[in-house]
Amino acid sequence: MKALITGAGGQLGQALVQSCPPGVQATAHDRVAFDIGDSRAIEERIDQSRPDVIVNAAAYTAVDRAESEPERAYAINADAVGVLAQACSRRGIRLIHVSTDFVFDGGACRPYAPDDATRPLSVYGTSKLQGERRIMETETLDWRIVRTAWVYASYGRNFMLTMLRLFRERGEAKVVADQVGTPTSARSLAHCVWCAALERGANAILHYTDAGVASWYDFAVAIAEEARALELISKPVSVVPIATEDYPTPACRPAYSVLDKRGTLSRLGLDAVHWRVRLREVLEELPR
Repeated sequence: MKALITGAGGQLGQALVQSCPPGVQATAHDRVAFDIGDSRAIEERIDQSRPDVIVNAAAYTAVDRAESEPERAYAINADAVGVLAQACSRRGIRLIHVSTDFVFDGGACRPYAPDDATRPLSVYGTSKLQGERRIMETETLDWRIVRTAWVYASYGRNFMLTMLRLFRERGEAKVVADQVGTPTSARSLAHCVWCAALERGANAILHYTDAGVASWYDFAVAIAEEARALELISKPVSVVPIATEDYPTPACRPAYSVLDKRGTLSRLGLDAVHWRVRLREVLEELPR
């Protein structure tokens, strides 16, 4: 099978390249080589690669900046996805698209199921939801949408690496304690995405994260503890819990965004590993 990966320079894109399954010939493009905002480039790259499946890991992910430049967010997260979906439909190519927990408003008291009502609170969340809809509205398209949350890796820009930098530079970090979700390693997510790309089944929205639940504060405390155990930081640090209102941001974030992944695990034959186990694995990739 031939696969084309967009957004190969990002956290998930790199993980997808690193974990490409046997029997899959993958062509990977970063945003310079394959700008999904350029409709002509989309058509040309697809015709050059002639893939059986496209994994769209490209996205506008600057959540706060999207509030001041919504046109750019919609162009990449919605309009470009629509063009990609149409191109795949015309050529009989399966499209695997990665989406986000930000399509929900965070007002639930239980994990969000794939068919729960959506109500994004931000430009980023709304643009990603529009991208989902463009896919679902495309006739004859073979598609899977994989929603995930709180993705991090040992490279790129993410919460884990930010915390490590703050611990080393300041010895302290103030972290929001009233937003709850599930940290997810890019490698775990990549495995799920490949399973979705290879399986035979009906079109579906799939939810996937690592197992367990945490606040950002919980995540930061775990990073500090695991980093100390692995000698990535040399002395004890302080993690101070704060409320969302004490750390105002341009974009409103869901207070609760735990995703119900039971259907995905059953369908794809996956076992979710607790986020703290995955955290240690990712930290072990970093140089001492």
